[in-house]
Amino acid sequence: MDTLYLFVGVIALVCVLGFFNEKVTKITYEIGLMLFASILGIVLLIGTAVFNNTDIGNTLKEFQEFDIHDFLMHGVLCFMLFAGSCHMKLKDFKEMARQITVLSFVCTLLGAVFYGLLIYGASYLFGAPLTLPVCLMFGSIIAPTDPIAATGILSKFGLPRKTSFLIQGESLFNDGVGVALFVCFSGMVKASSGSSDEGIVGVMLREILGALAVAIVVTVLCFLMYRFSKHPHLKIFISLLTVSLSYGLCEALHFSGAIASVICGILFSELRSRYCESEDHAQAELFDSFWETLDVFLNSILYVILGLSFVSILRMEYVLLLSVTAIVANLIARVGSLSISSLIIGKIPDGFSKGGFIALFTWGGLRGGLSVALAMSTKDLLSPEVYNVILGCTYAVVFFTTVVQGLTMQPVYKRISKNVTVTE
Repeated sequence: MDTLYLFVGVIALVCVLGFFNEKVTKITYEIGLMLFASILGIVLLIGTAVFNNTDIGNTLKEFQEFDIHDFLMHGVLCFMLFAGSCHMKLKDFKEMARQITVLSFVCTLLGAVFYGLLIYGASYLFGAPLTLPVCLMFGSIIAPTDPIAATGILSKFGLPRKTSFLIQGESLFNDGVGVALFVCFSGMVKASSGSSDEGIVGVMLREILGALAVAIVVTVLCFLMYRFSKHPHLKIFISLLTVSLSYGLCEALHFSGAIASVICGILFSELRSRYCESEDHAQAELFDSFWETLDVFLNSILYVILGLSFVSILRMEYVLLLSVTAIVANLIARVGSLSISSLIIGKIPDGFSKGGFIALFTWGGLRGGLSVALAMSTKDLLSPEVYNVILGCTYAVVFFTTVVQGLTMQPVYKRISKNVTVTE
């Protein structure tokens, strides 16, 4: 299928499914897109089998085989992350720097290790051909909460400001940590000696410090043009250049382009608030509206593609057993990593108890396209059998966290916060 027709098909589904959800079901927009795209994919799969219609089957296969890894990692991820972070205030981050740092680094590392060990134990019981390095690599795929899912879904549930900021901050920063862990553990899988050149600490420092340096230099230089430009559309183009150039340089230098994109967004927001106070209101409104619209548009495409791709796990062997195992292991690993992190996180915001904090952040730990993209990138690294297990289980976790946890997040929060007095 030509790229243009594929694009038209996805946009058509975004519009039709979004309109149906708006008028009929009225559930959260992103969840509705993924849920109904999944249902549509299942219906088309059944229709293909019943009517033996190869045209429907081939069309569905085209959507399912869309390269999400390339679409995200070499395409739109930087813009999504910039859009999610360009409204964050640096003073808010400073206020919760310790909490965000612990969740982004300590909790992600522990979550990856815990998940890897749980999956390794399950694979031993079930007789699955998964080695410990492969399981740890799988843990690095699942551990980071997704910034796109968090900012797009959780921010709409009326969470207290500090709690909402902490969830978003963790999600925006821990994807880079997850990528660094993925690089390390995938290196262990590839290397016959079981070691990599730098190790976990070396990789993480290179990815993070390199991304920080690139993002600061590029943002400061580009912002000089932004500040002295009077053309509203050119200002937007400069912001696009800022994040895309930072991401591209980081990818070329083997730094974390994802972390650089987040830093660009936060720094750009801070510089605008300091040096563009006299900026015309219409220009500021245009800038904010552009990034908000672009964010929703790219999210919509991603969730429809993920929903259609979800049906691929129905073709896996032992699909129910593997999916349930992956989902349960994810919840256990998240609880374990949060429990340890809560001991060193410092003050928990908004009056939550440690138990309430762990429950809320466990259920609010959504996964999304980044996990699927990383899973897809292992295709040339693993045998077809192992790759299908990793990809199928990743899809199961992403679907469960986005749809099931996303739909029930608000009542879970209300139940947890019954006896909490929120202080701003």
